[in-house]
Amino acid sequence: MEFNISNTFVYGLDHAIKASGNPMRTVIDVSEVTEKDIKRAVNLGNCRQGEGHDNYLKGILVQLDVTAPLYWWKQAQRYHWFDYISSQSTMHCLLKFDIEKQCVSETNKEILGILKKLVDEYNQISDDDPNKKSKWRELVASLPCGFCLGASMTTNYQQLKTMFNQRKYHKLKEWHTFCEWCLTLPRFSELTGCKY
Repeated sequence: MEFNISNTFVYGLDHAIKASGNPMRTVIDVSEVTEKDIKRAVNLGNCRQGEGHDNYLKGILVQLDVTAPLYWWKQAQRYHWFDYISSQSTMHCLLKFDIEKQCVSETNKEILGILKKLVDEYNQISDDDPNKKSKWRELVASLPCGFCLGASMTTNYQQLKTMFNQRKYHKLKEWHTFCEWCLTLPRFSELTGCKY
């Protein structure tokens, strides 16, 4: 299995671009986006992270489905506005997955063999055996970090700007794929200043 991003939806782009001018207005402007609006939004969105001038980027919402190995999810979870809508569950589905196919190709084959053995042992224990719970815990605790799970996520352009700038030169190839995906979003590079 490979890292994958699919089913991307972007909402509120024009509204957020218009809203970037609200601090200088006495009445909220809901007219069509003009070149002046875009120029202002680009100028504000390209500020340094943390200055706050790019707050309007929070109004550009993004939904996506991500399939990623556990080692990537551990890093992605540090971002406060990269929120789970819902995700696949090892608790409910671990025994339904083809575990070898669910792991990245770099996952050690010996570890996969051990995991297959643990699944087989677990499946042979009767439901009323008191050892079943401890075998389940051993099985879950032994999942390799290369095991992939999918999740539907929601975020915004301001958070993606942070993620892009912090991860564009990361050691993990998954972050490079993620950053390349960011650059495919409508006006993302223009409004955030993000680029390689």
